[in-house]
Amino acid sequence: MKVNVLVAEIGSTTTVINAFDLKNSEFIGQGQGPTTVLDGDVTIGLNMALDDLKKNIGVNNIEYDDFLATSSAAGGLRMTVHGLVFDMTARAAREAALGAGAIIKLVTAGKLRRSDLNKIKEIKPNIILVAGGLDYGERDTALYNAEEIAKLKLDIPVIYAGNIENHEDVKLIFEEYEQKLYIVENVYPRIDELNVEPTRRVIQSVFEEHITGAPGMQKVRQMVNGPIIPTPGAVMECAILLQREIGDLMVLDVGGATTDVHSVTQGSDEIQRIMISPEPFAKRTVEGDLGVYVNLPHIVERIGLENLKKKFWDAEELINNRKPIPKTEREIEFVEYMTQEAVLTAVRRHVGSIRYIYGPSGKKTIAEGKDLTNVKWIIGTGGALTRLPNRVDIMKKIPQDNTGGMFLYPKDSVEILVDNYYIMASLGVLSKKYEKAALKILKKSLGI
Repeated sequence: MKVNVLVAEIGSTTTVINAFDLKNSEFIGQGQGPTTVLDGDVTIGLNMALDDLKKNIGVNNIEYDDFLATSSAAGGLRMTVHGLVFDMTARAAREAALGAGAIIKLVTAGKLRRSDLNKIKEIKPNIILVAGGLDYGERDTALYNAEEIAKLKLDIPVIYAGNIENHEDVKLIFEEYEQKLYIVENVYPRIDELNVEPTRRVIQSVFEEHITGAPGMQKVRQMVNGPIIPTPGAVMECAILLQREIGDLMVLDVGGATTDVHSVTQGSDEIQRIMISPEPFAKRTVEGDLGVYVNLPHIVERIGLENLKKKFWDAEELINNRKPIPKTEREIEFVEYMTQEAVLTAVRRHVGSIRYIYGPSGKKTIAEGKDLTNVKWIIGTGGALTRLPNRVDIMKKIPQDNTGGMFLYPKDSVEILVDNYYIMASLGVLSKKYEKAALKILKKSLGI
């Protein structure tokens, strides 16, 4: 059988392969296998997933034009971020890294200390991001940090996204120490402007260039002949593509280990006028303590075991015997309750708020954080929000969670959509080469 494109999602434990017919904009089928990073050869798991795909669609052989991939294997895209002021350039750099699909292992502000440099060596990130200084503003901190990182000679790619005046000096530093450097536009060029998109794109490009050096990923190129981008970054690519088609939206991805929230919206003019600091148009937050399998004990801790027992008398048994995929009616009911807690908590952490400050001229109203009031669509992807029976009801509770009225939540009129084929990550990487087909297939998965 001939298909146009195969897309592999190489996760930390499972590898999924999706097959697509681009001529008719159709999703053909899916196969799964284990991720074999620890075996030192990811292609073992890829071939197992490919065999499973053949079995599921009833063919003996599959030929393809392109084989693309997303990956969160080998620890995903690990990054450290270093800026000048925590609430400005360091935060802007962090937003760019998260939007690209990174796992942020360290954020520093100001000049790097010896302890910071030791942490960088211990973390062994895939990419280091250095920012600092508005354009034509402070220069010395970013130059100092760049030199200290270059001196480490870690053979790790470094992206510089700081003060434009430092470009020539940063190049000279990295040439002297023979280290890999990428220079991109400043993530925080002016006091009222975030510019994260150029950095986000370069992070994904650098990840793709260097992913084959990660443990267990050396052979991935034997099968994959197209782009490889971080899985969360692929979901963001898909969200941005869809926003251009249907308007402002939010995507929720509840997994076994984390809950990701992606929002693509500028917010309302009314709120923008009282914002005290800029927010990115496309924002991702990742909650590492909100997973419904690996990190389920953290959700239990948030709720309180005794409170949980009031609803589930057998809570301890359900916790101790939890499965990656719930099977029984009782297990499903329990996971739905935990998913609801993960969703509502993750959105509370993602959303901005209105508050009052008092000064010599009296009370002043300000807004800070991400404004979601213009969001028209809430979309569920990931295992929990594409497979649980009450997934739509869970997401409908998001606007109702604005109990204090001071948070910038979507309105009650928001529409709920589900990524029924569970393919948003695959379509995100597909869209980099086949945008129109990816959008058509996505709309079919969402039922629009």
